[in-house]
Amino acid sequence: MQKIAIIQISEAGAGIALELKRQLNATIVRRSDVEKRWKDFDAFVFIGAMGICVRTIAPFINDKHEDPAVVCVDSLGRNVVSVLSGHVGGANELTSTVAGILGANPVITTQSDNAGLWALDTLGNRFDWSCPSQDDMNNCIFAFVNRKPTALLLEVRDQGTDYMERTLPDHVSLIDDISQADPKKFKLLIMVTPFMHDAPKGMLTLHFVPMIGTIGFGLAHRPDDYEDIFEQMDAAFLARKVFPCAYNYCTIDVKADEPFVKMVQREYNVHVSFFTAEELAAVEVPHPSDVVEKHVGTPSVCEAAAILGSNHGQLIVEKIKGKHWTAALAIDRKYLRHKKAHVEIVGAGPGDPDLVSVRGRRMLEKADLILYAGSLVPRELTACAKLGAVVRSSAGMALEEQCRLMKEHYDKGHFIVRLHTGDPCIFGAIQEQMAFFDANGMDYHITPGISSFLAAAAELRSQFTIPERTQTIILTRGEGRTPMPEKEQLHLLAKSQSTMCIFLSAAIVDDVQRELLQEYPEDTPVAACYHLTWPDQRIYRGKLKDLARIVHDNGLTLTTMLVVGEAIDNRQGLSELYNKHFTHLYRKGE
Repeated sequence: MQKIAIIQISEAGAGIALELKRQLNATIVRRSDVEKRWKDFDAFVFIGAMGICVRTIAPFINDKHEDPAVVCVDSLGRNVVSVLSGHVGGANELTSTVAGILGANPVITTQSDNAGLWALDTLGNRFDWSCPSQDDMNNCIFAFVNRKPTALLLEVRDQGTDYMERTLPDHVSLIDDISQADPKKFKLLIMVTPFMHDAPKGMLTLHFVPMIGTIGFGLAHRPDDYEDIFEQMDAAFLARKVFPCAYNYCTIDVKADEPFVKMVQREYNVHVSFFTAEELAAVEVPHPSDVVEKHVGTPSVCEAAAILGSNHGQLIVEKIKGKHWTAALAIDRKYLRHKKAHVEIVGAGPGDPDLVSVRGRRMLEKADLILYAGSLVPRELTACAKLGAVVRSSAGMALEEQCRLMKEHYDKGHFIVRLHTGDPCIFGAIQEQMAFFDANGMDYHITPGISSFLAAAAELRSQFTIPERTQTIILTRGEGRTPMPEKEQLHLLAKSQSTMCIFLSAAIVDDVQRELLQEYPEDTPVAACYHLTWPDQRIYRGKLKDLARIVHDNGLTLTTMLVVGEAIDNRQGLSELYNKHFTHLYRKGE
């Protein structure tokens, strides 16, 4: 978090100073103390005349890589001006933040900002990327802001690369491979990748390395030269044309007290995670070792630890053997751009196309095949499909047909989206599909979605958790053709009197009502929510004793969420609690 100082120059700015102090968790500092506090803060916000601000800081200005950010706000709070260290120091970003707090006009004079271009010298800090090619930074910035033809190579996917794709300037061209970086076409090459590439001669090159990897390591014993092991590992990765891009290091727990581990935690500020031999032994690795298993009880340490630490990610560098150490590097699959075939299981949300996640929409836009649950997902959600994409409804298709279709496209190297309603992990029937993907060695990942129970709370304008009344939400279904576990029978779950959201149960509503009435009072509020967020959405409220009649009389179907509990539209209860807990917010007589 930035340490921010507020300098109030005139009495007229007192209110602004106090508001910014509160909103920014800042410190109010006297103008006369700026000299001795200049190195104590990341940023200074002056409130008053620009001239006074400039004369105050002028004697202390040194270098944009060292100076704090300086912002000036006029005493009426109408304009916020970025004065010093606009990009590197973060003054431009702070200017926008302060202007947003005050409802003021942000004044930023940096060319790239005003032209809507990326601030290349801030991308590293902003997105936690290292930049091994800093020497040419100024030349790269000059070429970029003057709109010289630029090639952009993205070999991972993270917040930063998503931002770059979303805001791609018109003089920047995305390339798929380093071979497309033609110096006859491009003046500048920007790369975001953990992999080393030999840039073509005659091009300016800016290389960002996203810190998205996990390094697993093993230690043979307590070596005397442990101080050099960290550098040896880094050199070994670089020799394999991969930057040691790890935010996390992992090993077996019996090495937790090794001097090497303590050193990297202390001197290199590296986070180290530990796994038991049992956890590591359960991971399949390319290079198991009988010797390692004999000594520590698992056939792999470095490869298994890298895979576990990266959320069962992909090994990018397999086992490297050093003098007294081993190491491997893996990357969580969510960060990888899939040049090969891939299946993305996407949560569509409750139905409104605007409620699919931003990531989910991006997946849909790039898919070669979209297989959507047509009986539950509106076709409108697939309207963003790219030209030439295959869009199929799985309604009426057996599971074998769905898997066969996805496998056909997978074998062609296609990007596949399996689109499920709500969140795919809640009654999404994805378990069988994932088992098929696993059995066939198919790469896949899950993008979560907004579940219909959240849409029910929003559309009912209800808070499903009420202090001192109910703090639990139960997501379940009635027992139809699919048996319920014995301990999860509705009447047993109902004992808690929690807010209950019942999926896929409109067809057996009589049984549902009978079980619920064993525990809930018959006048408990209920809501039957049909096609939540769809254009034909209908919501019916009532009492539990009338739930079955409400469903039958209105012809509600399987796409109905049944909600039970006193949290539904409990305005009186909420008002009583508000009065009880927040009386200090009221003034006498108001």
